[in-house]
Amino acid sequence: MNKNIKLAVAGAVLAMSASAANAGIIIPAGDWTLDVNGNVNAYAIFGKAKDGNDIVGGLANKKDGASESNGQGINTGLLPAWIGFTGNTRQNDTDVSFTISMQPNVSDNAISGDVKVPLFRQANLTFGDKSWGSIKLGKDIGIFASNAILNDMTLLGVGAGNALSGGSTTLGGIGTGYIYAGWKGQVAYTTPNFNGFQATVGLVNPNQGVTENGVTGVTSLNQDRFGLEGQANYAFAADNFSGKIWVGGASYKVKSTSAIEYTATAADIGATINAGNVGLTGYYYAGEGAGSYIFHSRGVDANGKKRDSDGGYLQATYILPTKTKMGIAYGTSRLDPSSAETATSLFKENERTTFGLYHPLTKHLNLVAEYNNIESKSHSGLKNTSQTGSFGAILFF
Repeated sequence: MNKNIKLAVAGAVLAMSASAANAGIIIPAGDWTLDVNGNVNAYAIFGKAKDGNDIVGGLANKKDGASESNGQGINTGLLPAWIGFTGNTRQNDTDVSFTISMQPNVSDNAISGDVKVPLFRQANLTFGDKSWGSIKLGKDIGIFASNAILNDMTLLGVGAGNALSGGSTTLGGIGTGYIYAGWKGQVAYTTPNFNGFQATVGLVNPNQGVTENGVTGVTSLNQDRFGLEGQANYAFAADNFSGKIWVGGASYKVKSTSAIEYTATAADIGATINAGNVGLTGYYYAGEGAGSYIFHSRGVDANGKKRDSDGGYLQATYILPTKTKMGIAYGTSRLDPSSAETATSLFKENERTTFGLYHPLTKHLNLVAEYNNIESKSHSGLKNTSQTGSFGAILFF
């Protein structure tokens, strides 16, 4: 199975059995072994918004234009439907692989229901050897904050997000506990595994022309050097006990079309532990100019002065005798005003509380039910609160 899907399944440690993480359609092809893999998931989502305030960057849903509180839709969850192709071979004492994937959508609100463009999140090659490490060239999940999303229990469910159909994915814990790692062009080096310790560093696509959301006067971010991202992991296991500890960082030099220039930085630390039927995960990040939700989003004010941000999440899961995994998670993302700003309608904090049930009906098919409470607060004292309930299924192959 595709390495990132394996990490998503094994890292989240939710509804999949251990053997399901090895799923995939394996096809021998001469010198190559082709792995065809992916998932299909869909959820019925019911939402209720309590308030109707305008909070810039607030993730809690608000009442619609007709002042209606309720909404519903059918959509993919945080992990999009996926089909990937990975080829592996060993030539001249070198492990060589490629991965190409596509992520279609379940539904749209258009009458035809077929106008949503599929995502294309992976096109990369790797080569290396266990003696000296590996090099990756191409598009894949970002390095910084990748462990945060891969260990989020809502990865196999819905988490935060609008109840209406039509979105590419829901938000999970993005913006309510961590910054989205994204899918980025990169040149990355991963060290050999030194008794559980492994590190990755990379030059990342500077993404010229990224729009700076919600900042008047800052319309486009032109980054004049590669982004730098890195992450170090230490994994351990003994008997019925296993876990991982990680630290990471990112740095981007940014210049906008309005001649505002700054360096955005962020760092994070996290740990996940599994002991018998119990799983615990804790994560924290902090940034300057990094913003929230996605990197650079609302990271500076209109004059280019940086805003500080931080947040994280705590998560606990337990496997019942029925093999159903139940989980509870609390996450928060905070954004401070710059030194030049006073009380504004900009969000101060987005909070999420999630209760989830993940049941392996078969080796590859999992039933999922979640309840999420989202609360957004602004620096001017506004507040929005919304809830979503969802049920559906995710099938890995």
